[in-house]
Amino acid sequence: MNSGIVLLADDDKAIRTVLSQALTRAGHRVRSTGSASILWQWIEAGEGDIVLSDVMMPDGDGIELLPNIKRKRPDLPVIVMSAQNTVMTAIRAAQAGAYEYLPKPFDLREVISTVERALATGQSGTASAEQPDGEAEALPLIGRSAAMQDVYRVIARLTPTDLTVMVSGESGTGKELVARALHDFGRRKQGPFVAVNMAAIPKELIESELFGHEKGAFTGATQRGQGKFELAQGGTLFLDEIGDMPLEAQTRLLRVLQEGEFVTVGGREPIKTNVRIIAATHQDLRRLIKAGLFREDLFYRLNVVPLTLPPLRERYDDIPDLARYFLRRAADEGLPQKGISRDALEALKAHNWPGNVRELENLIRRLAVLSPEDTIDADTVEAEFAQSPVMAMPVVDEQESMTQAIERHLKKMFANYEPGTPTPGLYDRVLRELEHPLITLTLHACRGNQVKAAEVLGINRNTLRKKIRELDIPVTRGKNVVY
Repeated sequence: MNSGIVLLADDDKAIRTVLSQALTRAGHRVRSTGSASILWQWIEAGEGDIVLSDVMMPDGDGIELLPNIKRKRPDLPVIVMSAQNTVMTAIRAAQAGAYEYLPKPFDLREVISTVERALATGQSGTASAEQPDGEAEALPLIGRSAAMQDVYRVIARLTPTDLTVMVSGESGTGKELVARALHDFGRRKQGPFVAVNMAAIPKELIESELFGHEKGAFTGATQRGQGKFELAQGGTLFLDEIGDMPLEAQTRLLRVLQEGEFVTVGGREPIKTNVRIIAATHQDLRRLIKAGLFREDLFYRLNVVPLTLPPLRERYDDIPDLARYFLRRAADEGLPQKGISRDALEALKAHNWPGNVRELENLIRRLAVLSPEDTIDADTVEAEFAQSPVMAMPVVDEQESMTQAIERHLKKMFANYEPGTPTPGLYDRVLRELEHPLITLTLHACRGNQVKAAEVLGINRNTLRKKIRELDIPVTRGKNVVY
């Protein structure tokens, strides 16, 4: 344990008391105040080994104090706390040189762990003279839930870097918004942000779309065309739905990432590339790798920093903020200005939201237009849910046999390899893809009982255990079967 003197500043006396007691029990000495000016006096006097400060205090802003602390005592770690749990607060704290940002309410164990880690490693934040302006107007992401706080902290740590990021999450969770936040508040914000959706481009045109083409390179190429890499020079290239990229284009992309240069379609001279890559997908790329549909070496090139966005059903507490934000934006765009009742917000929170934030935004826009009252109530929300088509799992053709379903899937897979052939090892990959859900669902049906599952499958127990290990299938007995 690294005992030290903690300078604690928070306007809330109750929070100061709880934190002081917890830190003292952990072996640290604490000096606490509710004033930013007193905190600064202690720092000027050379007191303390670490600062734990709230953002908003009656006589100052903890984040605005950070640059002065960095100049006066550059090795003094500062941990920022805030109830303003927005992405902008996290970014401001990181860019001002905070060691860590802790959103309120917090876990006392996390606070103590962060304090002791900071005392052990020293100050690691780097101050930036530039601060984002217009926080209230520039929020790129909405939500104060614990799930989103983890996302905000990762974004804040990444903005001063050019690291490649892989953003994963279900459709409609806001992956492009994250990419734009990383660009708009990062080192390349003066450069262009160029987005390209791999799923929306015919595979025969992807290379031209990414790398550009020379005049006459193919039928219809009547003039030279710039690709996305060239258009994004000095900025950020966002590769959305990267899992839909054909294998041949994956190979060229990997070469660009390795060599830092590319050649246009039909061209000869290499062009140096200077872009930050952010990729996104709603698919499980590791499963695609096992199926031979995604290059493993490209995955590791793109997955330098993984960032997973939570679905809306895991952040219900954010729905009121999101709904009000979408109503304000709808009014700014000329739609009728509407309020929303508390009961209506509760009705929204009771929905499953398979389409995530995008589904919520579309619903709010419809309600702004269709609701006859100035305030949207719960009955209006429920009526809209009743009229909207239910998003469900794809309907399975009951007349289709398993053999036909597998054949249909394989035809689609072979089509992705045209004009080439799949990489070697196809037989084992296909068997693995079949065995994984077969064994997983059998175990689930047998409530984790491996003896019963082996009997149902018609294999011996040792073979089943071997398959579970090879396929990395989690097993839990009883009611809480994890699969």
